[in-house]
Amino acid sequence: MERLQKVIANAGYCSRRKAEEEIIKGHVMVNGEVVRKMGVLVSPTDEIIVNGTLIKKEEKEYVLLNKPRGVVTTTSDDKNRKTVLDFIDTDKRLYPVGRLDYDTTGALLLTNDGELANLLMHPRNQIDKVYIAKVKGILTGEAIYRLKNGVMIDGKKTAKAKVKLRRVDKKNQTSMVELVIHEGRNHQVKRMFEALGYDVLKLKRERIAFLDVDHLKSGEYRYLNPKEVKKLYYEVLKQD
Repeated sequence: MERLQKVIANAGYCSRRKAEEEIIKGHVMVNGEVVRKMGVLVSPTDEIIVNGTLIKKEEKEYVLLNKPRGVVTTTSDDKNRKTVLDFIDTDKRLYPVGRLDYDTTGALLLTNDGELANLLMHPRNQIDKVYIAKVKGILTGEAIYRLKNGVMIDGKKTAKAKVKLRRVDKKNQTSMVELVIHEGRNHQVKRMFEALGYDVLKLKRERIAFLDVDHLKSGEYRYLNPKEVKKLYYEVLKQD
């Protein structure tokens, strides 16, 4: 059983707030009866009509994409750049879970399951996001310590992170660094390194929770199976 306004919103008819307004106005019918109050629970078999339109509950879909470089993490773009949806053949209204920068590659989840998306994005649920960054310069022990314990960005310290120096190229003066974070602040990884004086040359997200893109070429995607979806819900709900 789910709240009526949530079912209407998840079906893509309108936002949850707009659905609540439609209910209050008496524009919503459940099984032939007008509903005007909040908190009504409906089952998958209930017939819901809003302003004469039958609400069809959209089947949930979960996609893992290996996002290429030069692609925007949005559903549309006013500059006619490629979006992540251009790589996925579906008739569902999918949305990215969080975002990756235009030139950042790697693991990106897309779904029409708003509840799971919100749970995955909330920092309190501490979902691992594993990044591999190629930075200009040789990472020092002090820099690693500061990355682990938080860096000031816009006057706010980032949460503790896990850091591993994977490789150093002394000839080209670059470092390959693995960084595991739980937050999703704007351009966070790049800004963490920049705050310490290191420019990020390349950035890839290798993994979200237990999901990696090891077997997906750039631009390829796959659907999550029911077991993986259940495990994702377990990962976020066990924090409560």
